[in-house]
Formats: sequence, structure tokens, C-alpha cells
Amino acid sequence: MPPAHTRASTTRVGASPALSPHEEPNSEATKLRPGGPGYRRMNAALFAAGVATFALLYSTQALLPAISAGFGVTPDAASWTVSAPTAALALAVLPLSALSERFGRQAMMTASLTVAAVVSLIVPFAPDLGTLVALRTVQGVALAGIPASAMAYMAEEVRAKALVGAIGLFVAGNSIGGMSGRIVTGWVAQISDWRAALAAVGLLAVICTVAFRLLLPKSRHFTPSTVSPRALARTVRGHLSDPLLCRLYAIGALFMTVFGAVYTVIGYRLVGEPFNLPQGVVGSVFLVYLVGTVSSAAAGRLVGRLGRRGALYAAVSTTAAGLLLSLSGTLAAVLTGLVLITAGFFAGHAVASSSVSRAAKSGRAQASALYQSAYYLGSSAGGALGALAFRTAGWEGTVLLGLVAVLTAAGITIYATRKALAERRARAAHPSNGCAGPAPAR
Repeated sequence: MPPAHTRASTTRVGASPALSPHEEPNSEATKLRPGGPGYRRMNAALFAAGVATFALLYSTQALLPAISAGFGVTPDAASWTVSAPTAALALAVLPLSALSERFGRQAMMTASLTVAAVVSLIVPFAPDLGTLVALRTVQGVALAGIPASAMAYMAEEVRAKALVGAIGLFVAGNSIGGMSGRIVTGWVAQISDWRAALAAVGLLAVICTVAFRLLLPKSRHFTPSTVSPRALARTVRGHLSDPLLCRLYAIGALFMTVFGAVYTVIGYRLVGEPFNLPQGVVGSVFLVYLVGTVSSAAAGRLVGRLGRRGALYAAVSTTAAGLLLSLSGTLAAVLTGLVLITAGFFAGHAVASSSVSRAAKSGRAQASALYQSAYYLGSSAGGALGALAFRTAGWEGTVLLGLVAVLTAAGITIYATRKALAERRARAAHPSNGCAGPAPAR
């Protein structure tokens, strides 16, 4: 589930930095506003899109033990039903966000949801693991058209003062979709089997897709622009050559590696000895995601008190403490460890993702898309490597992988801290360079 990690931006791929017609100040009066016509319909439509996207993306995660048993495969093999679609989304999000500049946000989101929902009705009938992974990969590519297009749609169609609230509801849909998809599949699998559970999520996705199509107001402020591959490549190269942005991408990927590893494997641990929990109860463990909603919201206050790097240190410490606590043999300690891991992950992710738009001097939409790519690649790597570590060394192996990832994120933050201090000392020693005042947090 991903939380509020994307900043809305009206920067267009390959377009002039000048304001486009729908960005003119005098068009603000014609945009959607709370209480105005279409605003509630837009919120409901995008909420439905968020629910469908994240219910589908992680629909097999709570079912991995059942899928392993059904196909007679190892945890690391079954984990590809989660890792493949997240990797596909990571690779497709940038090109699909560019295509939305040409064909429109509404068209891109409708096509993406429709393809993903149709495939979800085929997924339960997969005859083998390879077919299941292939179908899930197609879903991941399709779903890549939702996040960036939704943010751009809101930036274009919603009044600036109402934009934060609109994005908040979309992110709420993401969180509820990610959580409810896992819970629904867990309980349906306990009553029936994992195929019926995936069919239930597919039906939910179809309903959400129809609701989205019927409710979303027509775009009034979108202006098509020609996508320039060269301009896109220049923007991407510029972002990837920026050391600060690269550090933020790495931190986001490393935090998600921990999160992906833990939540891909936790089902195997809880259905086995010494806990022996039923599938429905294991699915309900994902209610812990609600902790992430709280910690994401608190991240801003944490940054205000500790600064961005201080908040990252706090997130790293909380995540590491949760990993160590989860090694306990008591269920209460394991669940408390999951709470700490979830809180630390969401706080760290919120700080890193919000810093991307702040750090990017231009091409903020592409900078955010690159962060999403790194984020979901971290999810894919965490799921695959975490399951492999679990098969070879048990839960201790998965925890070790998580500790290596989170301590690497800490090392990157320490490097940034030392670099910032060195720059401040250099400016203090040479004030004539015209760099008065403290450096921004990097």
C-alpha cells in the first residue's frame, strides 16, 4: 500500500516550462472546488480507482502460503506473484505517465483500470504458477497508468486550495485498497480457496472500475502535448545525475525492500509453528497498515522537530527495533514488531518522497515518477529476496535482509549529514563566495 508519496505537478514531459492554457491563473475559477459541482463525484471516482489499484497489485500477498501449497512450489517461487507485478509497474510508470500527456489523464486511467480488471477475472483460472505470474505482470503494467495520471488530473482540474484534500482522499483509497484486498483474500481463502479469493478481488476491481468510469467528471483543463523522447531522456538523465535525488531514490527503495520482504513472508511464519494461525486471521494482520496512515500523517510534525535527516534516523531506528523484536517466539512480540516496522517504514517513506519534489528544481512530475519506480523496484526485490532468505534461513534470514537494507539507508543518511556539515563549514570559512545562510537540508 503505498501511502502519500507522490507530489502533484503540472510539469509536462518534453513541453516548454511556460504555463499552458489550463495553468493560467484566470482558469482557477472554473476548476473543481469543495461543495461545487463535480467535486464529490471526482473524489468518489478516484477513491474507487485507488481501492482497485492496490487491492489488485497486492492481492496474492496474503495468499502466498496457499498458492505454494496449491502449486507445490517454494515461498521464493510463489513470491513472484507479488514481485513481478510491482516490478512491471516500476518499469512502466514513467512511459505511461508520458503517454498520458498525449492521450489524456482520463483516457489513460480508464484504459489502465479496464485492462487490469479484465485480467483479474482470468487470474483465478491460471493453470500453473508461470501463467499466474505472467497474468499478474500484465496487471502491473496496466496499473502503472493510474498513480501519475491521477495526480496530474487533480492538479489540472482541482482548485489549488482544495488539492491537498483531494489527494488525501485518493491516498486513502490506496491504503484501504491495499489493506482490504489482503483481508478479503485471507478470509475468502479460509472459507473456500485461494482461487475464489482472487475472484472476489477481481469482482471488487470490476465494480470499482465501473464506478470510476461513471463518476469521474470530464477533463476541462487538459491540453494535449507532444511527447518528446529526447526531452524526456534529458530530464531523466538530469535527475539521475543529481546526487541528492539519487540518495532519496535509494532510501525509498531500501525502506520498501524491508517492507516488501516482511509482508511477503510474514504469512508463512504465522501459519507455521509455533503460531499455526488460520488463513483468515493471517489476512487480518494487515490491519496493521492503519498504523502507517497515522505515522505518515505524523511525519510532517516529526520533520518539524528533528529535521528531515533526524526524522529519517528516527524511522530507521523504529524499523530496526521492530525487526529485532519480531524474532521473538511470542505472537504479541511479533505483532508489536510489525507495528514498529510499519510505523518506521511509512514515516521514512513519507519523508523521502516529500523531499523529492522539494529537491527537484524542474521536471518534478518525472522526478516523482522515478521515485515511484525506485519504490516499487524495492518492493519487488524485497519480496523476492525476502522469500529466498526465508527458504534458506527461516525468519531470521528475512530479518537479516531487512536489517542490512535499513542500515544501508542509515548509512546514506549519515553520509548526507556529514556532507551538509562540510558544506556549511566551507561557507563559514569563505563567506565571500556569496552563499550566506544555512544550506537546505539535503
